[in-house]
Amino acid sequence: MPPANAPSPMLAQWFAAKENHPDALLFFRMGDFFELFFEDAERAAPALDIALTTRGEHAGKPIPMCGVPAANAEPYLARLIRRGFRIAIVEQTETPEQARARGHRGPLPRAVVRVVTPGTVTEEALLEPDRPSWVAAAALGADGMAGLAWLDISTGAFACRSVPARDLAGAVGALEPAELLVAEEAASEPALAPWRNRLVALPGARFRPEPARRALEEAYGVRTLEGFGAFSEAELAAAGAVLGYVRTTQAGKLPLLAPLSREAGGTTMAIDAATRKSLELGAGETGLLRAIDRTVTAAGARLLAARIASPSTLVGAIAARHDAAGFFLADAAAREDIRVLLRRAPDMARALGRLGLGRGAARDLAAIRDGLGAAAAIGARLAACLLPRPSLLADAEAGLDPAPALAGRLSLALVPAPPVKASESGAVASGFDAALDAARGLRDDSRRVVAGLEAAYRAATGIPNLKLRHTAQLGYFAEVPEAAGLALREASPPPLPGLAHRQTMAGTMRFITTELAELDARIVSAASEAEAREAGILAELAAAVRADARGIAAAAEALAAIDVAAATAVLAEAEGWTRPEITEGRDFVVEDGRHPVVEAAVRAEGGAFVANGADLSPGTRLWLITGPNMAGKSTYLRQNALIAILAQAGLFVPARAARIGVVDRLFSRVGASDDLARGRSTFMVEMVETAAILNLASPSSLVILDEIGRGTATWDGLAIAWSVLEALHDRLRCRALFATHFHELTALSGKLPELRLAQFGAREWRGEVVFLHALKPGAADRSWGIAVARLAGLPREVTARAAAVLAALEERARGLTPLAEELPLFAGAPKAAQAGPREAAFAALVEANPDAMSPLEAHALLVRLKSLL
Repeated sequence: MPPANAPSPMLAQWFAAKENHPDALLFFRMGDFFELFFEDAERAAPALDIALTTRGEHAGKPIPMCGVPAANAEPYLARLIRRGFRIAIVEQTETPEQARARGHRGPLPRAVVRVVTPGTVTEEALLEPDRPSWVAAAALGADGMAGLAWLDISTGAFACRSVPARDLAGAVGALEPAELLVAEEAASEPALAPWRNRLVALPGARFRPEPARRALEEAYGVRTLEGFGAFSEAELAAAGAVLGYVRTTQAGKLPLLAPLSREAGGTTMAIDAATRKSLELGAGETGLLRAIDRTVTAAGARLLAARIASPSTLVGAIAARHDAAGFFLADAAAREDIRVLLRRAPDMARALGRLGLGRGAARDLAAIRDGLGAAAAIGARLAACLLPRPSLLADAEAGLDPAPALAGRLSLALVPAPPVKASESGAVASGFDAALDAARGLRDDSRRVVAGLEAAYRAATGIPNLKLRHTAQLGYFAEVPEAAGLALREASPPPLPGLAHRQTMAGTMRFITTELAELDARIVSAASEAEAREAGILAELAAAVRADARGIAAAAEALAAIDVAAATAVLAEAEGWTRPEITEGRDFVVEDGRHPVVEAAVRAEGGAFVANGADLSPGTRLWLITGPNMAGKSTYLRQNALIAILAQAGLFVPARAARIGVVDRLFSRVGASDDLARGRSTFMVEMVETAAILNLASPSSLVILDEIGRGTATWDGLAIAWSVLEALHDRLRCRALFATHFHELTALSGKLPELRLAQFGAREWRGEVVFLHALKPGAADRSWGIAVARLAGLPREVTARAAAVLAALEERARGLTPLAEELPLFAGAPKAAQAGPREAAFAALVEANPDAMSPLEAHALLVRLKSLL
């Protein structure tokens, strides 16, 4: 006798699964539904906006419950994943028939078949088609280095690298993983703070390098990893943690893994998290990707995003990408033909990923079929081109027809548009398999047989409204009105062989016959045989795809590379972008450069973007930029950083011409933000980011700085900006753009030989300020801050008072002496120069009304002012 509070057998299964997955919501299979119980239901119901009800009792209390249809679970899973939940799928592991066959009584056996997490989803509804879905792991080493590994379960892509621990946040930022695995003892590391909401803390034992090595060797079926490259212990630890996590969430299964590749240090531009945020590299409303993406395939979009996130520093690789884009720019006909074919290519990589995990359906096989067909057609079109193919396209062309026999077999086997759901039949084409066709014929012919039998029964019984119907419980039966049924039941002899009354319903009666029972058995058998035969054929096709997985994956990668090259050409032609020259030196020359995102927005409003150049080559590598707010300084700073990213990503650039020496690190400190959650004010964040630049930048770096020191007192800020500017010039010797409102810094142009002054100008016209947005040599003599405040809508009395205060402060500053030797602009003037004539000149200027003056009167005023001064 079980204890009074003992759970039912079904609840016992639930408690067992929950014990193993306490941090996950259990999607517990109950017939046609996934049901959630207890606290899981209370958490999920409001997140899914579904009703919370109860089902049964436990310990004398009703059990909270909610549920979703199993056949339509993906949208619900997607909503929960986006809200940060983890979901454990608990499925029935036997059918009722299988359980009865082995004499099992009680609830059907159930087990967790998969844990759905943000980084381990494979369903199309749960994935962003144009973004990879990385599960990454970071393992901190004792030597100041960290191992970073990342795996996309949806495609099988798998890679690792070593990075200095101080660069870990930036390296993770390049990936933007859906989940970041770390050892529990490392979860509080400051470098991981930006990814706190994506961290998954695992026991430290999951990050041991030797067990990781053995797990990797087992996964690849090799005795040693030497054929894959030489990996550090931290890299092995990270790769092993990722592999173990994926195996755990997939109930022991692994995707079709690409060979583990090692990304060598220094082969990509290092971009820290603050710079990525500042430059808005993503696909948001004002993001770079949104403005430049002209790809036509999901795989192409993912590759483009990866290249923008991690621009190359290898001159040869960059040139190969530029060559491929140049080919499509030169052969517009081939480009457009190939883009038409690319649009027909499904996402083979992700279809292959689902098939590799045994989670694929007939539509994934069709995606492989259609993708291979598009790849072969694109290969043929490339082969027909008269222009020689550059190396990148030649390599891609060689991999575009990896499995012609498989492609032909899939074309014969599958209908043009297989059912969306795996549970639906009808995916295999007629004529492919004789046994399947025969079973289908019997199953589908049942309608004709039933119709004929119904007519015969009506004639035999004399009941014109007799109907043959079917239910799962009764099989086929004859249904007649109750009055006719009573007479039929009493008829002797019965008009039909084996006639027997089975059920009485409201107004009707149901009868079965020997013939109907035999018919039902034949039809059910034929339907089951057809279903089993079709499932077997699809399983054989999936196995054939897995056998050719390496070649199919290579073809998918080739299509993505071709798509990006063609899209680069389309963008360059449409926007007037040019191929940059990439060198091993320290050049940085941009002629008439433009900001790709801002230019698109300005053009959409009917305006024209004002282009500006830059020359940060040796001898002029540090520019100090002054000028008013809203004149274009921040846009100019960012556009040069984006041009460097675009160039090294292998794209053309928005400029008339560009020559860029490879940038190893890019830093952008533009704009103001705080980090109150970590106790950091705006100024503290500014100083932390500036410190990272001064500690990490090299002579090959590009640094973009705006308004350093403006978040504190004037003299403190000026002193900080002064010293930072000197450090950039004397110690770091990097290429840099430094924008400021501290006009006093322009005095350094005579002290720092490689410092150049540039300014964005403005003019006052009829009392209003006009921003010119054009960069020219020299230093601005004012910041126009009060004019901008007036444009922003500050009350006139406030701006008038500000103008008076500003005049007084400027007058006072002329007599100040601190730092007079180092800051000549603040040097004290002779006493005679501070006497009454200056005040008289200022008063005359205030009283003057330029709009009412004739040219002669204006000239007379200038003569008077000059004489006074």
